[in-house]
Amino acid sequence: MRLCFKQRLFSWFDSYDIYDESGSAVYMVRGKASWGHRLEIYNAAGAYLGQVKEEIFSFMPRFRIYLGDTCIGQIKKNFTFFKPSFSLDCNDWQVDGNFMEWEYRVTKLDGRLVMTASKELFRLTDTYILDIADPEDALLCLMIVLAIDAAKCSNE
Repeated sequence: MRLCFKQRLFSWFDSYDIYDESGSAVYMVRGKASWGHRLEIYNAAGAYLGQVKEEIFSFMPRFRIYLGDTCIGQIKKNFTFFKPSFSLDCNDWQVDGNFMEWEYRVTKLDGRLVMTASKELFRLTDTYILDIADPEDALLCLMIVLAIDAAKCSNE
């Protein structure tokens, strides 16, 4: 399954539209006012699905992941020098990026690929292409990329 993740150009808060291969809107993401990033995710019909919320009092960027109103875990950036790495405590996935922080691979601990995410260059807004192995993982994969993008914005 392939998703295209595009940030809206004119928005007071972070706002994204997520499309499938055919160009149909699948998810909408709306930033909300709070300390740190708070990104709420809705399906194409406007039903609330969950959110990614930044924990502001931590040494490295950390985000809580909610499905509905239930916190299912967190993603946190690991301390590394050259290549970004994130870990999730809600499953057995590891997230590794390249040196320039434009390409990410999400793998299970046994090495099986879950998703690749690539940032498209030369765009006015942040745009990512997500290639997801299992369509049932799409929402969690989207939440991972939202957290990575928010962590990059916090560091800048």
